[in-house]
Amino acid sequence: MSDVGADVRVAAIASLTPLEELDGDPFLVDTRSQHAMCARWAEDRGYVITRQLRVHGLRPDHRALWPGAGGEQVDVFVAPNDRVLARALASVPEFAAECERRGVRLEFAGLEEPDYTPRAKAGVHRRLSMPTAGYDGC
Repeated sequence: MSDVGADVRVAAIASLTPLEELDGDPFLVDTRSQHAMCARWAEDRGYVITRQLRVHGLRPDHRALWPGAGGEQVDVFVAPNDRVLARALASVPEFAAECERRGVRLEFAGLEEPDYTPRAKAGVHRRLSMPTAGYDGC
């Protein structure tokens, strides 16, 4: 497969981190900004995001990671940085080995994280603590 443009399909990995950790590491809590960083990385290369994953401590062989990987829907996994990937997965080395075995690249966006002013942190808190549309209280 060519490594050019829309031929490359990307799964963006974000870490699910408890809201209680917002003050300590706001970027790990802010999945929206994590996915935005991955999207910018993909766009800069002409790649297309085909999946957005939000996970925490997931086993590297978990079936949720692999549908469509290896040529069907995902050619590359990208995480914003190593901290996010370490939080998202139970074992980064095992995940990297699984990626290699399946022929899927693993990349880090490596872009600068947003500046989290008190107002920005409040926005993340509000976004993550509000129920989503269709929430029925269950």
